[in-house]
Amino acid sequence: MSSPIVTGLMAYGMSGRIFHAPFLSTNPQFKLKAVVERHQKKMAARYPDIVSYNSVDELLNDTEIELIIINTPNFTHFDFAKQALRAGKHVLIEKPAAGNAAEIKELYDVARQTGRKAMAYQNRRWDSDFLSLKEVIESGRLGKLSEVNLRYDRYKPELSVKPFKETKDTPINGIVYELCPHLADQAIHLFGKPLSFDKFTAIQRENSEVPDYVNYRLIYPAGLVVYLTSGLIIPDQLPAFVAHGTLGSYSKYRVDVQEAQLDKGMLPTDEAYGIEPAASEGKLVTIGADGEKSIEWLPSLKGDYANLFYAVYHAIRNNALYPITEEHMTWQMEMLEA
Repeated sequence: MSSPIVTGLMAYGMSGRIFHAPFLSTNPQFKLKAVVERHQKKMAARYPDIVSYNSVDELLNDTEIELIIINTPNFTHFDFAKQALRAGKHVLIEKPAAGNAAEIKELYDVARQTGRKAMAYQNRRWDSDFLSLKEVIESGRLGKLSEVNLRYDRYKPELSVKPFKETKDTPINGIVYELCPHLADQAIHLFGKPLSFDKFTAIQRENSEVPDYVNYRLIYPAGLVVYLTSGLIIPDQLPAFVAHGTLGSYSKYRVDVQEAQLDKGMLPTDEAYGIEPAASEGKLVTIGADGEKSIEWLPSLKGDYANLFYAVYHAIRNNALYPITEEHMTWQMEMLEA
């Protein structure tokens, strides 16, 4: 068996605590060695063997570290990823990986020049609810698809306490870059690059300077239309996954429990991890040969972000194709920056 990948985190905020450290610390394919903590040294309370550096330069100068996770504010991702690649590190970059398609090309060019891997962290491909939608679509039970809706809504009328997230002069912010990367990646994963698309954004929260509502309409071959919608003023949750076809319809609420479980301290190795609670089933309505409707409630697949880290490991150690490709990221950025 190959040696574990020695890994460093650029930060231990919410994302480091929830989305990265639990997977790196429980997967023998990785060795979580170090973190950058400029102010409060919090990570050692949970991970006593961690090395806490005061600066990014110290982390990049650690010759044992092979992989750096870029989980800093959005507007720093591109520059930090380039620095890490040029320091001889592989990088796993949180969304958005960059600010535009030109920067994505530059990142992957630097990765090729340095012989290292640039990988985008798109964990929502492994949400239980999205996996369940994907399974229904691929089963053919809906027939020829006509319309698919993907939503990611929240009710957060108050502005973020982090000023850089709410200032129009700070690049790469607002809901387009916060939540839409998940929706765009899911659409691309299911259907590839659209033939064309249009985009509408709005500012709806009081005193907001950045878009907090967005809707995309993606046009695909054979008349398929895919809508991506995200808003921060949605008091009543709507089904997040809706698909219609010639033989049936499927709808499901966004119920994936992984983030909540990890936030409460559950490890991804727990038997209950990633399993939705009862009464979270998706609704499948199909039309029989006699024209009669039948309804089924389909239990969800297990969600598991660990699969993303397995993909990272195999990309680095076995030169396997990482599932979120350069093409996928280019198409996503073309949509976000439009």
